[in-house]
Amino acid sequence: MAGTGAHSLARAEQFVWLTARVLEQRRFAHLFLGGGADVVETALAAYLNEDGGYGHALEPDLRGPVSQPLHTAHALSVLDSIGRCGGLRIERICRYLTDVSTKEGALPALLPSQRGYPAAPFVPVVDDPPAELLATGPVVGLLHRNQVWHAWLFRATDFCWSAVDALEHSHPYEIEAAVAFLDGVPDRARAEAAADRLGRLVRDQRLVVLDPRRRAEYPVAPGYAPEEHHFPYDYVRTPESLARRWFSDAEIERSLDHLESEQQEDGGWPVNWRQWAPGTALEGRPIVTLRALRTLRDHGRAPR
Repeated sequence: MAGTGAHSLARAEQFVWLTARVLEQRRFAHLFLGGGADVVETALAAYLNEDGGYGHALEPDLRGPVSQPLHTAHALSVLDSIGRCGGLRIERICRYLTDVSTKEGALPALLPSQRGYPAAPFVPVVDDPPAELLATGPVVGLLHRNQVWHAWLFRATDFCWSAVDALEHSHPYEIEAAVAFLDGVPDRARAEAAADRLGRLVRDQRLVVLDPRRRAEYPVAPGYAPEEHHFPYDYVRTPESLARRWFSDAEIERSLDHLESEQQEDGGWPVNWRQWAPGTALEGRPIVTLRALRTLRDHGRAPR
């Protein structure tokens, strides 16, 4: 049963200590308890492979040791959250991204090396995976935002621009990836124009629940879980995002009220995507909980 009113950081902390992997425990301590960044990076290093990519189920829906672009994007988001997106660590990651890129110079979601290891059924393994905005956009946006310059970025950026400009019918996770790209790319005028168009697309195609009390009336994208809706805060992770212009103050506040109400009695937030194995749901909830806490904090929502 969900709680009501403001969220509780104390209950979330107990949930993290009870259920989370060491990485998420260290991240929580860094983000909310004044813990150091070095220990977060040490915990993240356990997932690093010799090829410069990350594996070992860092992204819980992909099991097994092999490096994958989605794991590596997750690692970059962790490094970004502790201010460590620079130096040799990023150079090594960019070399990995270069090695696994498609002919377009962009990233597939999943490499064929995943075959033989467990993976979520909604992430198919194919022999010649296509480049995807879903995998490439967040990585490119993050690297640009951290003022990383690498040869891989030039073609990957061109791919993202082409993919964003071509979007006519989409789904929420792809829009999130597009926003992550647009929030970081250097050409701000072009990014603002593209974001304005995507905002109209999101509202026209009802890819966002504007009234959480009536969420059952909103469609769910094909292939998503029955309750896998997206709300304004899913697109507007921080108030500085270009997606903030898509929503009124009232719509943002209603969605943040809903996010607070989703905190469960055990202190964590629920996973709303399709659950296909017990362990992935257990590992996913602390990650979702950290994301919810950061979103609420960045929007000025203090815990009680």
